[in-house]
Amino acid sequence: MDFTLPAYDRSKLTPGIVHIGLGNFHRAHMAVYLDDLFAMGLCHDWAILGAGVREGDARMREALKAQECLSTVIELDPDGKSARRVGSMIDFLPVEPDNRALIAAMARPEIRIVSLTVTEGGYFINPATGAFDPAHPEIAADSANPHRTAFGAIIAALKARKAAGVPPFTVMSCDNLPGNGHVTRAAVAGLARIKDPALADWIETTIAFPNGMVDRITPATGPRERAMAAEFGLGDDPVPVTCEPFRQWVLEDDFPSGRPAFEKVGVTLTPQVHSFEMMKIRILNGGHATIAYPGGLMDIEFVHEAMANPLIRGLLDKVESAEIIPYIPPVPDTDLGDYYRLIVARFSNPEVADTERRLCLDGSNRQPKFIVPSIRDALAAGGSVEGLALVSALWCRYCYGETDSGTPIPPNDPDWESLVARSRAAKERPAAWLEMATVYGALGDDARFVEPFQRHLNRLWTVGTQQTLKEFLG
Repeated sequence: MDFTLPAYDRSKLTPGIVHIGLGNFHRAHMAVYLDDLFAMGLCHDWAILGAGVREGDARMREALKAQECLSTVIELDPDGKSARRVGSMIDFLPVEPDNRALIAAMARPEIRIVSLTVTEGGYFINPATGAFDPAHPEIAADSANPHRTAFGAIIAALKARKAAGVPPFTVMSCDNLPGNGHVTRAAVAGLARIKDPALADWIETTIAFPNGMVDRITPATGPRERAMAAEFGLGDDPVPVTCEPFRQWVLEDDFPSGRPAFEKVGVTLTPQVHSFEMMKIRILNGGHATIAYPGGLMDIEFVHEAMANPLIRGLLDKVESAEIIPYIPPVPDTDLGDYYRLIVARFSNPEVADTERRLCLDGSNRQPKFIVPSIRDALAAGGSVEGLALVSALWCRYCYGETDSGTPIPPNDPDWESLVARSRAAKERPAAWLEMATVYGALGDDARFVEPFQRHLNRLWTVGTQQTLKEFLG
């Protein structure tokens, strides 16, 4: 099998973007869009400088620097895989505790965008309020030892540019968060406000934080993915990325210091990002959460295998059609039914080999964003939440720490220990689970949700996941 190399002279590229967080998603998404743009002979002054602020980023830097910062991206089309070497990143900055090299790079005038993929949980949001949490331990540590977080480094670079009379860069989140631009502004300005309120005011009123919706399924890298790269003749690349063929990026056009010609490579530039974002988060991410926990409890390893199970597929169809899609506002030039059918096809792609365990990860961060808003909207409209209550009950049952067969479930959430303790309490008293105000808020007191949740959880313990799904679909 062959692979393609960058169709441009990388030695002629110059940096315009610093990107923090070189995980699989970024390398299969923004880096690919820029690679396509550079191959058209355009925007060669917008190459990426990679950066990171975590221990794992240092390992990624070592791996990528050893291969000239080229990333292997393998698209897993059911009709045939294809591989490419993506060359849009030209260097990876040293990963240092004080982020000195990162701050210096962001202060350079030619850097006009700083972008981030630091995960949904990396923005220091208080789950109960949805606002920036100045009491978070990492924020407290950054306040005592400035510049340790990505946001602390961004503040330092913006302050240096302001002092030097250099126009500020745009800060662009590429994480899967509702209103990710607003969330990023809150984190950067919130941290700045702790020590320098005037600087925080300047950040809030001057710096652009465009919102964006991003989408591409990118499984974690393991032995299978490394073996696949070797089959393409790519040697012993330790960090190849595999991904589905589909990708989407919807972005606000708010870049005062300029931007690459994203529209030339399929990015949708629109002020209505929120409409696309709600569609994606509710249907796709909510769909992932719907199929994750029944699959995990039934010892199903892969997402496409879960989709082939008629009970899990039936649950997904019923929840989406009756309790999620009816409450999503219209999206420009998009048919929600067609979008859902596309999601089903993507979930069912056997080549992706995405795992149920990955979908089950970090429910304490994902459920409040992907499932709970649909529950609230359905209740506000007077609709049923039977299926969404079952989804919550399945998450609770999964967090007990063992599958229906008694197989132990290894920790799969930053708050795993507390979730396990709460799930075990909920086996006898289901309301104990709904007392998590950071997840459910006032829903824990709403009988329209509490009653079906308790009923479904009791059935999961009495008859198991399979029979509970049969009864729900019956």
